[in-house]
Amino acid sequence: MRPVFRSSSSLSRIRWALRNQERYNSSTFSSKSRKLLIGANQNEALVNTNTCNSTLHSRLSFSRGLSAEAVEAADAAIKLTVSSSADVNRTGPLVEYERRISDGELMTGDICQLGALKELQRLHDQLVESVDTCRLDRYNTSDKSSRSRWFWSRIMPQSSVSPVKGLYLYGGVGTGKTMLMDLFFDQLPCTWKKQRIHFHDFMLTVHSRLQKHKGLSDPLEVVAQEIAHDAILLCLDEFMVTDVADALILNRLFGHLFSNGIILVATSNRNPDKLYEGGLQRDLFLPFIASLKERNVVHEIGSAVDYRKLTSAEKGFYFIGEDLSTLLKQKFQELIGGNVVARPQVVEVVMGRKLQVPLGAKGCAYFPFEELCDRPLGAADYFGLFKKFHTLALEGVPVFGLHNRTAAYRFVTLVDVMYENRARLLCTAEATPQELLEKIVTISDAKSMSPRTSSRSRKNDVSELCVDNELGFAKDRTISRLTEMNSKEYLEQHAITHKL
Repeated sequence: MRPVFRSSSSLSRIRWALRNQERYNSSTFSSKSRKLLIGANQNEALVNTNTCNSTLHSRLSFSRGLSAEAVEAADAAIKLTVSSSADVNRTGPLVEYERRISDGELMTGDICQLGALKELQRLHDQLVESVDTCRLDRYNTSDKSSRSRWFWSRIMPQSSVSPVKGLYLYGGVGTGKTMLMDLFFDQLPCTWKKQRIHFHDFMLTVHSRLQKHKGLSDPLEVVAQEIAHDAILLCLDEFMVTDVADALILNRLFGHLFSNGIILVATSNRNPDKLYEGGLQRDLFLPFIASLKERNVVHEIGSAVDYRKLTSAEKGFYFIGEDLSTLLKQKFQELIGGNVVARPQVVEVVMGRKLQVPLGAKGCAYFPFEELCDRPLGAADYFGLFKKFHTLALEGVPVFGLHNRTAAYRFVTLVDVMYENRARLLCTAEATPQELLEKIVTISDAKSMSPRTSSRSRKNDVSELCVDNELGFAKDRTISRLTEMNSKEYLEQHAITHKL
């Protein structure tokens, strides 16, 4: 008669299984991996045993003659081993964050960052559990099933919205949003359909693809399908909407993306409700905000610490003053080599556009400020520039205000693109980073400013200010990045990234 378990002890069940194995296969003990089902009430766990189980078998057989206390001790030891094994195999951004702190790579945990990490760990765990449902593994999704879905979607439109919600992470400048998202992204398998990209670059790709599919009844739908084919998990850094052309297509674009199963992880300086605030035709943008909040967990990093400013601050290559053109050219020549002659070059950017580089050599480009920020250029031109060059010498950065607001927008975008590409900046400027953007303010800042009571009138005060919500909001990020880009740590990272 087959024995009946009267104890919930895992050890007892292992011993029973091994006794039966010994009875029916006493001549040999297979070296192949066996799976023993261990049950505790209605909860069961699967344990793999390999060749070393012969040692475990002899020990457990011997334990038949041991005292009850010894059996309990052995049972506790097995449970501890299983628990330790689970801890060792635990993965995710929170685990990696703790490791980096213990190894001294990061500062002691910031309570605000830990809150964001818990959300990222939650998302990581859900994605791991739902990898098949979400079609994340590119090698487990057959081309046949993909073609079948595409074929039926042509006949009968269908939605395959992901069961897993994404994450919208926002907060002040320098609080570690990008670092945390990269930490999360890097802990996921490289075989997954995932992409990490700056929002500027992402939208440039979208517009380029729209141009390619121009003439179709709904080119956005086709673009969304192409994006979803390449990446189900989409990580967008610096989500910021300032362009009306972007604002008007985002709702329909992400409607198609979410319907194709896209899972979004985004970082931003702005609360979703504040995106594109004060922009043209914002009423057409509001449905996108609702969709964004519906498909993502929204989490704020409330830290007041700007970690970029905690770097080893140095002057680097940021020179303040007038008539410093000769100094900048001298530093530029030192970087490219004393005997190297810099010449005008041409850089190809998106959709056939070309950018003229006044002087370039050995990965270094030289521009007067007016040539790069006072002309009708944008993110596409800057991304194209830094695909070919890793260093920019920029001559004559002015103090920004109402008279050169458009140039200020381009300068902010330029710094964003340089930071994303870990490019090095040499520049001459009229003032410090803080002072360059001091006259750029938001509407709320302008209202809170009291008029001066000295010889200068309120009218003169106001005329010097550039009241612009988007630019005023972006200036802290720009100041923070300019500060970090001249730090020892950033310049070392630049050298490693570009193998200098």
